[in-house]
Amino acid sequence: MLRLDGVEARYGPVQALRGISLEVPEGSVVAVLGANGAGKTTTLRAVSGTVRRSGSIEFAGKPLHGGPEAVARAGIAHVPEGRGTFTELTVVENLRLGAYTRRERNLDSDIDRVSKWFPWIPDRAQQPAGTLSGGEQQMLAVARALMARPRLLMLDEPSLGLAPMIVREIFRIVRELNEREGLTVLVVEQDARIALQTASTAYVLEVGRVAVSGPSDELKENESVRRSYLGY
Repeated sequence: MLRLDGVEARYGPVQALRGISLEVPEGSVVAVLGANGAGKTTTLRAVSGTVRRSGSIEFAGKPLHGGPEAVARAGIAHVPEGRGTFTELTVVENLRLGAYTRRERNLDSDIDRVSKWFPWIPDRAQQPAGTLSGGEQQMLAVARALMARPRLLMLDEPSLGLAPMIVREIFRIVRELNEREGLTVLVVEQDARIALQTASTAYVLEVGRVAVSGPSDELKENESVRRSYLGY
């Protein structure tokens, strides 16, 4: 579904990606792992068109061009690092904004749909998003992305700053969305253990390059990879 070939990206004079190539098959969960500064977040930003990049990016067999709105309309939803909820808006207003690329006016059925995954939403619908806990805000960010009915969901560090119990719940929901609805997921994550438990394939980045990649089960069992790149 998504293919990057020789993608490079820069922040001014600083080169952040140095020829990244990876594939995300339709219906899969793929993880991108690595230390801070390895280029994980920039990889997602290159796909979303929020950073200057070169190389080839294809989505559903077609070249992917343009900025965030064009990428969203193509069927890609990006949940950025730090959640990005609109804190002064209510929960339901945040959800409705997630569907801004769609033509439908009546979104009640979609709100009901995401509420099945996040059952606390109906009780908090009129609550300002900024008053939610960190875990609830992260879940709201995922729910808002699902309102767009994306073909590909990109998650950037969904575990950041959250308690382990909340992290496990978020990844459980992601796994079930993949298994039950066939949602394709590309997740950037520093917690290698939980990412490898969820993903079928993983790419480990080091200073803007792919250092190692392969099936998650193989990476989990490879002691040298764990010690050198995964930190456990």
